[in-house]
Amino acid sequence: MTPIDTSAAAFMAGIVTSIHCVGMCGPLSCSWAVSRDGSFMRNTALYHTGRLTAYGFVGAIAGTIGIMPLSFFQHGAGIVLPWLLVLAFAIVGMGLDAWLPKPKFLSSGLRRIQTAAFKLNSSLRAAILGLATPLLPCGPLYLMFALAMANGSASRGAEFALSFGLGTLPLLFLAQTQLHWLGGRLQPATMRKLQRGLALVTAIILAWRLRDTLDFNSDAVPSCCHAAM
Repeated sequence: MTPIDTSAAAFMAGIVTSIHCVGMCGPLSCSWAVSRDGSFMRNTALYHTGRLTAYGFVGAIAGTIGIMPLSFFQHGAGIVLPWLLVLAFAIVGMGLDAWLPKPKFLSSGLRRIQTAAFKLNSSLRAAILGLATPLLPCGPLYLMFALAMANGSASRGAEFALSFGLGTLPLLFLAQTQLHWLGGRLQPATMRKLQRGLALVTAIILAWRLRDTLDFNSDAVPSCCHAAM
């Protein structure tokens, strides 16, 4: 059994990712709120409901795709996924996520959806933009969807992606309600440093808790080998 909860780690990855993304995605996630009338909170709920639904759907597909590759590992997702999470946090912590590939066809698809959505009423626009969030040109987001494949099933992949999405919720909601306040106090460079520092600390903590999985002591030696000794 792994000494960490991978869903909790995915939630933490969502928090880490959203620290910097509020400056980049905040304006986009607020783009449906043309007017802050009585429907603002309803539209906010619709946006995040659509976003989390899309995350879960993509996570389920990824988990299904990953079933066959994981069958080659004796312990399946239980041993592979935690170490992949360590790697993911290290990538973000070292700023290497900026080099992750971002397929252009996804970005062009997002632009077309945005153009069409702005012709609709604010509530429908909020829900559609939330559903289109997986198309954002975001390296860490693609990385987490890739890690959802290492969960070994559709349900676990969906749970992993949803946990990540829920982790992004607090700061994105803050960006939607307090974007101008955040912009005046937290500069993008500061938020990026905070994100990287937190990611590196998390990677170290996870690796430390996983160290026992690399401890090949005498208990792991088959009894026949003990007899031969």
